[in-house]
Amino acid sequence: MLITNHVLSGALIGLVAPDVGSAFGRGFVSHFILDSVPHFGVDDAHLMRVAVPDGLVGLVAIAVLARATPRRQLLPLLSGIAGACVPDLDKPGRQFFGRSPFPAWFDRAHAVIQPESTRHFPVEVAAASAFTAALLVLLRRF
Repeated sequence: MLITNHVLSGALIGLVAPDVGSAFGRGFVSHFILDSVPHFGVDDAHLMRVAVPDGLVGLVAIAVLARATPRRQLLPLLSGIAGACVPDLDKPGRQFFGRSPFPAWFDRAHAVIQPESTRHFPVEVAAASAFTAALLVLLRRF
């Protein structure tokens, strides 16, 4: 799953979570649920061609969401995003430091659940659309 979808789903979770801790925990769990859905993925040789634009879109989404979120909901929103994104720190860890920050058993479990294919890009678009629509509805209620 693209990091942008983890950002959007984590934000959604953060907006409805009762507190910062549960926002992070629920965001963390959501990461693995989304990763278990057949989704877009590329081999390591093409990773950066996808990861850089996706990461930039994800950062822009965080900035826009943080700006649009009422102050009382901001920490849970950011906590949900952090929880949803932290399991993917293995990718920049390997790319820039030559190793994942997680134990090998965690990385193996994370990799084995992911049915990735370049044919699944429409899944990413559908997920992003659904998460964005839900976020717009929720943010209008605050």
